Amino acid sequence: MSEKTFDGKGRWRCVTVGFRMSPEENETLNTKVYLSGLTKQDYIIACVLKKEIIVQGSPRTYKALKNTLCGLVKELKENGSYTDEQNETLQLVVKLLEGFRDNAEHLENRHYDNK
Repeated sequence: MSEKTFDGKGRWRCVTVGFRMSPEENETLNTKVYLSGLTKQDYIIACVLKKEIIVQGSPRTYKALKNTLCGLVKELKENGSYTDEQNETLQLVVKLLEGFRDNAEHLENRHYDNK
């Protein structure tokens, strides 16, 4: 028998949950996971349990945002239009960038308040 493996919070995750998706849904899920900086498992669990997904700004998430935006711009130049999935991805990127900006402004204001 194999040794039990616990997650970061000391939980033993022994239940497997599986489901089917279309290739388009899978691509959308992978993009959201990539932009969140979470593992696919943690992202799906948070979504299913309706927990807030908090994206931490890091070089990894910055690179993911940059690569995603570059890909969207390239596809838009090639096709002249974009799909609903691409529009949804663009809206997610904008939302993340606005969140980073708001957080930076909050931290900056807090820094000045402490002087």
